[in-house]
Amino acid sequence: MLIAIIQLVGGFVLLVWGADRLIAGASAMARNLGVSPLIIGLTIVALGTSAPELVVSAVAAYRGNPELAVGNAIGSNIANIGLILGFTALIYPLRVESETLKREYPLLMFIMVASFILAADLEYTRPEGWLMVAGLIGMLGWMVGLGLRRGASDPLALEFEAEIPTDMPMKTAAIWLSVGIIVLPLSSSFLVDGAIFVARSLHVSEAVIGLTIIAFGTSLPELAASVTSALRREDDLAIGNIIGSNMFNILGVLGLAATIKPVSVDPIMLKQDFPVMFLFTVLLFFMAYGFRGPGRISRRSGALLLMMYAVYQVMVWMTATPVQPS
Repeated sequence: MLIAIIQLVGGFVLLVWGADRLIAGASAMARNLGVSPLIIGLTIVALGTSAPELVVSAVAAYRGNPELAVGNAIGSNIANIGLILGFTALIYPLRVESETLKREYPLLMFIMVASFILAADLEYTRPEGWLMVAGLIGMLGWMVGLGLRRGASDPLALEFEAEIPTDMPMKTAAIWLSVGIIVLPLSSSFLVDGAIFVARSLHVSEAVIGLTIIAFGTSLPELAASVTSALRREDDLAIGNIIGSNMFNILGVLGLAATIKPVSVDPIMLKQDFPVMFLFTVLLFFMAYGFRGPGRISRRSGALLLMMYAVYQVMVWMTATPVQPS
């Protein structure tokens, strides 16, 4: 068990560092090529913060551990809102002024409903995986078009401008991009090995480990990004990281995993974890939308989200069905 814990901790550390280097290198390279900060933020940065979930789930699916892949994606979406936004709002109450973000909420809900319908037969097939990947590409195009129409008038554009490296030479950016591409799959492999061993040692399904331990660890880049944005008073960016990540987790993480191998879904996830994901997303909508002005996630709302996330974690472990060692 000690070796598995070392693999988990080491994998998480390398995963977060690799994702950070990937984002820094790719965004700096794009900026050096003249790409606007808003497009970089809506695409490269958003994809980069979801890179840990993406690579971990792809590795898990490839190695024949589909429950870990699904648990990671759904668990990360719940952690993003309950844990990360809850903790961030406790540090600094968040206001939402960006119209771009407000128009992303209905899209996020539509994507979740579609993913639930596709999972009704307890499997994401390869064609369904390709459909989700195509949806991801279409979503990126829609978000970029929406951002360009808003242009410099959107507060999100100014916040992205402040975050993207401005003084990184092209050679350095290329090196960091390459380092991130190499480190992410290696660290993910360590992580998956450790997670599988822990699941077997505790006699629980890999989905439980994916929903809890792995989901928490792969959400660390979003936690760092959101807390940093909140401390810099970049409210829209803090929330935008979460909304974008949740859409990428479903379309990209689940989609990519299913294109590699058909991904089975544990029946209890349809009854428990998907509904919890919907609940957290609906709460975020009513907290952040702001029907009569800017939306706001207060410290009280943040505390509520954190408390609900803690209750959910206990519920996952209490309802876990013991798995007999093979």
